[in-house]
Amino acid sequence: MADTETVETKPDKQPKSVRVVLLALMITMMLAMLDNMIVGTAMPTIVGELGGLEHLSWVVTAYTLATAAATPVWGKLGDMFGRKTTFMTSIVIFLIGSALSGMAQDMGQLIGFRAVQGLGAGGLMVGVMAIIGDLIPPRERGKYQGMMAGVMAIAMIGGPLVGGTITDNWGWRWAFYINLPLGVVSLGLISAVLHLPKKRAEAGIDYLGVILLTVGITSIVLVTTWGGSQYAWTSARIMELIGIGVAALIGFVFWQTKAAEPVVPLHIFRSRNFTLMSIIGFITGFVMFGATLYLPLYQQSVQGASATNSGLLLLPMLGAMLVTSMVAGRVTTNTGRYKLFPVVGSVLMIVGLYLLSTMDTGTTRFTSGVFMAVVGLGMGCLMQITMLVAQNSVEMKDMGVASSSTTLFRTLGSSFGVAIMGALFNNRVQHVMAERAGALGSKITEKSASLDAKSLAKLPAAAREAYQHAVSAGVHSAFLLGSVVAVVALIAAVFVKEVALRGTGPKSEGSTEDAAVQPPVVEAV
Repeated sequence: MADTETVETKPDKQPKSVRVVLLALMITMMLAMLDNMIVGTAMPTIVGELGGLEHLSWVVTAYTLATAAATPVWGKLGDMFGRKTTFMTSIVIFLIGSALSGMAQDMGQLIGFRAVQGLGAGGLMVGVMAIIGDLIPPRERGKYQGMMAGVMAIAMIGGPLVGGTITDNWGWRWAFYINLPLGVVSLGLISAVLHLPKKRAEAGIDYLGVILLTVGITSIVLVTTWGGSQYAWTSARIMELIGIGVAALIGFVFWQTKAAEPVVPLHIFRSRNFTLMSIIGFITGFVMFGATLYLPLYQQSVQGASATNSGLLLLPMLGAMLVTSMVAGRVTTNTGRYKLFPVVGSVLMIVGLYLLSTMDTGTTRFTSGVFMAVVGLGMGCLMQITMLVAQNSVEMKDMGVASSSTTLFRTLGSSFGVAIMGALFNNRVQHVMAERAGALGSKITEKSASLDAKSLAKLPAAAREAYQHAVSAGVHSAFLLGSVVAVVALIAAVFVKEVALRGTGPKSEGSTEDAAVQPPVVEAV
């Protein structure tokens, strides 16, 4: 191997090559986050051209399923065969899926190509976090992961605006083609500058583990996607999926104790901090995606906000999340302390969600914006700190599976959050509509509790007022549930043990966590 050098990791003194890699990682993170936001805005136009309205949900579901199932596999492959090769492969697959999606001629093709895109997307977020874990010791890592959280917030705000602009001016196919130049730039930078030691595992890939985990995750996502919408929660199809998912996951856990090179080595859960961060990540995903789904609906239906700028409606929450992510990362870098952030973040999230649950038809936009900002402050304290502590709790050889497992728990949390909060919201809206508007109210919300602006404008004044009260009641129930669930994150945060971050000095006395590991060695550029 070529001469090597240890990466210096003093604040703001990273080698130029590392800074270029970080730029490439930020572009890739933007790709991963922007895609669904842009495509969601373009969907009405896509349906208008390709038809297949009855299959519309599968355009999102196929992508989500493939991403969730592939996430832990990409993490393990990076640990086994080298981070750079697997990361670049995931980008290439994502770009191929993007190009094919842009060329789709019918809804069936688009769904299939979105699944290909999702397979690649599963490796994007994991690759970004794992490479940061390889290049930057934890003491410095919080600052850079805070920057990544900022990219996520910007993507969530700007995605719908970018999607609308692209669709209106260039056509919906460019919602997918726009990924290609960004991806090529990222690939070029990573190929030229990132030089990590190559790895080669002696054991083969755990194919049985991959199959069992894929079946289990797919079943869970389908249950949370279909339950209460396409199928009743007690229907035979949902029960079958639950049975298949539980059996597959039990079989997976058993097999991981036997496999020579397990996809998710169970020993990483012996670390108390890693397990606690997985729980907190799950709760954060649960709350975040539930909030981003129902807040715009409330503001459009009750407060009369425009749907065109739906991304801007979340600006108070996402802006607060951006600021606290950056501050938390900087403070962690300067002090090496981090336990305060999960605790404070969980408290703020509980309080913010409770405040959101108090909104009614008379709540002003300013007041709801303040409430959203409180939730954003809480999530900003949690988003990247969970990844930082999880990575610090495992050995360097398990950096990939630690990153992918944390990402997977957050993804599963979002699936459960959307499903459970959605079921509660829909039930409450339908109940209040029937109560306030009688048979007409029941008919209006029979197929869906979420009405778009056009449908809402067509309602009689009395029915529209009843719907506004119903949405307020639904939001109250959903966010009250979220605040109760967030208590679990607070309990987990209290039990986090503040272990010295690797690269900050000796391991804290009495710690049972992994010993400090020196910063990674990368080839000189």
